[in-house]
Amino acid sequence: MATPTIPTKDNHIKHTPHTGPRHVAIIMDGNGRWATQRGRPRLFGHHAGARRVREVVETCPDIGVKYLTIFAFSTENWKRTQVEVAGLMNLFRRYIIKEARALQHFGVRVRFIGDRVRLDAKLIDLMNELEELTAGNSVVNLTIALNYGGRDEVARATKRLAQDVADGKLLPENVDEETLPKYLDTYVLPDPDLVIRTSGEARISNFLLWQSAYSEYEFIDTLWPDFGREEFTSLCAGYGGRERRFGGVNS
Repeated sequence: MATPTIPTKDNHIKHTPHTGPRHVAIIMDGNGRWATQRGRPRLFGHHAGARRVREVVETCPDIGVKYLTIFAFSTENWKRTQVEVAGLMNLFRRYIIKEARALQHFGVRVRFIGDRVRLDAKLIDLMNELEELTAGNSVVNLTIALNYGGRDEVARATKRLAQDVADGKLLPENVDEETLPKYLDTYVLPDPDLVIRTSGEARISNFLLWQSAYSEYEFIDTLWPDFGREEFTSLCAGYGGRERRFGGVNS
């Protein structure tokens, strides 16, 4: 298999202050609270949130977003009740089956990141099938973080890197900040330009820790099931007015 081209910060430095984000990552938060406010079970909110994903994906080409990464289930979410976790896993299976044809028709390439070991075999098979089905698409690159945690990802990447050192494939003195990204789940993706978190929480919750070192952040009060095209477009437009110096000083 050919060695992938690894994106670097140069991808982002080429952006002008008036260019919208090429890669947007979203922490889709607030489904449970949205349901509770309506006197419904939390899973009702998760189903409503899943329906919002298609609207956001379909908005991407219109506003120049080539890559969209969404945080679907974290390594910490296993701490939730057994009923909610089982319901979420069933929702993921249903989402893949229901949306596969639409994603393929729309030209969306789907990738999954995260540790698949803990997921059930049926879900893993569906994930693999969807990745294979959409592998030739390029309109939008949709990455779904499922059983994903930033620290877990870095730990898994470090283990693989250490094994290559032990096997003599990599010299310790050649390891630098450009080396580790080649071992991350996101090795074929550019770093996110903009990270959005819905629901009013102002934390990153272990999401894309390495990749978002120079990302811009937007923490908004909107609950995810209420988030749609208009607000997504507005946030991306606002990014275009930000000054991006990456530690330097513009003349």
